[in-house]
Amino acid sequence: MNTEKTYYFSRLKQQIATTFLASHAASSDISDWKGTTITDFQEDVRSKTNDSISEKWFYTYIKNDTEKLPRVDMLNLLSVYVGYDNWNDFKQKQAEIEVEIEIEAKTVKPSRKLMWFFISLPLILLGLYSIYPKENTFSFCFIDADQRASIRNISLDIIVLRTEESPLYFKTDSLGCFSYATSESELKFVVKSPYHKTDTIVRHINSNHHKTVQLQTDDYALMLLYYANGNTKDWKKRREQLQELIADNAQIYRAFKKNIGIEIYTKKEFINLLTIPTSSLKKMQILDKVYENNKIVKLKFMIQ
Repeated sequence: MNTEKTYYFSRLKQQIATTFLASHAASSDISDWKGTTITDFQEDVRSKTNDSISEKWFYTYIKNDTEKLPRVDMLNLLSVYVGYDNWNDFKQKQAEIEVEIEIEAKTVKPSRKLMWFFISLPLILLGLYSIYPKENTFSFCFIDADQRASIRNISLDIIVLRTEESPLYFKTDSLGCFSYATSESELKFVVKSPYHKTDTIVRHINSNHHKTVQLQTDDYALMLLYYANGNTKDWKKRREQLQELIADNAQIYRAFKKNIGIEIYTKKEFINLLTIPTSSLKKMQILDKVYENNKIVKLKFMIQ
């Protein structure tokens, strides 16, 4: 393992112990912790970072001298626990401190001006560092919460919400994923799907590494999809279910390609359309829907 990384990880473990001991009683040597001390440490991490580590991870990387450095997301998590932005921020600040100590050790009776220069050096470096904004890349893949599978068969609409700026619009790729680069450390976006519930996601860069987002299935939209593509023999039962699903005064619109117009359907006409087994219904696409009191009150669809 890289000696530099090993060194900084050992420094991180020292600061982890210092942070925990500020509010708990335990051995100053973190490798001696066990039992309830580890449990208290896990709870302290959870309260400070809204995330957690397992006892197995603690034994693997804290109590033992492993040849493998932990994953970056865990290093980011523990760096946040001890008061830094992330793992890179921790290493950089430690390097700056070491530079300052080394300079002070080599300097014999420095002049007053030189002393003030060395004292202010970390602030100068920090100021220079802040001038150039860092670019953070957020990456997400979306999972169907019911099927536990990637949502790849349809493209999801992503609306990135920006402070005091207009939103940006994207779609997921063929793998059901989405990436966005920004200088901000936090990302807020809305995800929309024809067959899943709309959700607003907020993520900080420290908790973003290889993240997946689960979307809850929209049962109503899936029922309509089933009706349009199914092979149900019990037509009476099928119509009764649709009667319960759609409000009596629902506004139902059919859109056409190339924006050539809109056709308005009554509830009865739309149910008749769904209960006639034509091949065109297999190409139905639900564009939008609105619910009130668990009933569809507005629906927009297209037949491709």
